[in-house]
Amino acid sequence: METPDETTAPADNAEKLTGIAALDWAGASADPQYRAAVVDLLGALAYGELAAFERLAEDAKLAPTLDDKAELAKMASAEFHHFEQLRDRLAAIDESPTEAMAPFAAALDEFHRQTAPSDWLEGLVKAYVGDSIASDFYREVAVRLDSDTRGLVLRVLDDTGHASFAVEKVRAAIEAEPRVGGRLALWARRLMGEALSQAQRVVADRDALSTMLVGGVAAGFDLAEVGKMFSRITEAHTKRMAALGLAA
Repeated sequence: METPDETTAPADNAEKLTGIAALDWAGASADPQYRAAVVDLLGALAYGELAAFERLAEDAKLAPTLDDKAELAKMASAEFHHFEQLRDRLAAIDESPTEAMAPFAAALDEFHRQTAPSDWLEGLVKAYVGDSIASDFYREVAVRLDSDTRGLVLRVLDDTGHASFAVEKVRAAIEAEPRVGGRLALWARRLMGEALSQAQRVVADRDALSTMLVGGVAAGFDLAEVGKMFSRITEAHTKRMAALGLAA
């Protein structure tokens, strides 16, 4: 849910695609390990989008005005549409969407349980900061995917409009009551830590997905590159915090 100029971009984005990234799904999926990694990736994304839909619909209840409530409802609808695309893609490659999502449900549910917002502003910051960290991670991974899967992943990571909406509302709240900024800054730092920890746990539990990240089926994504990836994600987080008027 980031604004375009804040999206992280791997350093080699402009280079000619090679290996898996140069293939379409038909060619790349011949490798069973790669196929398993993609099913995991799509399953994690699908459950993430479904959870985002549920959360935004719930957060709409905290909205102070009818206009705000309607805006969140529209964003929730967009997230559900993203979920449908991922669900349909899994079914199209003869994989059960439910089975693909199941391994990630507990971890994502626990993340949302631990980071339940206490008010409207915390909900906005969570959607803007927390979801954007996840989007950055998936965009980084997308560079190493086959062309068909890469296109789908990037489409479902499109901003639903929450970025500019959250920035406008949070900055206005801080301007009206500066003390709010300190509380929200602490909240955003907590979200950053929880989001990165949760992502690491998920990857560690899925062999095919972790192999993709550290080099196996996705050539070139070695441990050093993973470190650079997380540095880019952290840098993007700092820029988002500044956009909100908060200290990172």
